[in-house]
Amino acid sequence: MTVRQRLVFADPKEAAGLEAFLRRLLRWEKAAAVRIQSGGGVVGFFAKPARFEVLAVRTARLLEPADTDVTVSAGELLEGVDESAEAVTVPEAVTGPPWAGMLPPRGGWEPFGEVPADAVRAVAAAAVGEFRERAEQLGQPERTREKLDALAEEIWSRPLGRTQLPLRAVHAAHALGFLAGEGTLKLLRTGSWLRLRTPSGSVVVRGGETNTGLSVTPV
Repeated sequence: MTVRQRLVFADPKEAAGLEAFLRRLLRWEKAAAVRIQSGGGVVGFFAKPARFEVLAVRTARLLEPADTDVTVSAGELLEGVDESAEAVTVPEAVTGPPWAGMLPPRGGWEPFGEVPADAVRAVAAAAVGEFRERAEQLGQPERTREKLDALAEEIWSRPLGRTQLPLRAVHAAHALGFLAGEGTLKLLRTGSWLRLRTPSGSVVVRGGETNTGLSVTPV
């Protein structure tokens, strides 16, 4: 019988945060996968939400060091979350999707700006509202998947203010519940990667890449 690895978090509410993240991820894709990487006393959970061309990341400190690198089913990982013990049991590995082999670098991140959380929420809400309004203005014959995808690409490819971070990163952070709370959110970069870091998790995207497959159902 295979003994499954159990990761115990060092800080309270980490298990609840992971559970909330996984539930939102599974809303977008029932067959979502998560890559887990841990080294020393830190673990990272990486996922690519369906319809978003970004990577979402949650990190946490561990009570005891662990060495883990595996891709698993998000649904099975959710079943392994134990809030009372502040722990999660790692399920059996699955064949990972292509994105799981191209994670952003662990180090080398440099800050290049900060943005107020409430301002980012306002930008996300305004963009979602614009998409819905313009989609509704299309006549029924014109409201094709092609036109809705083009509209989504136009909106979510815009930069956040004067930064290079595309709004699709903000949209994903909003959809995954990363924009709750007050304070400031940090913008970081390394090489061609850009990152929006919040207390609940990060959204990472390659700068300057063309977006495809954007969500046409904003939340």
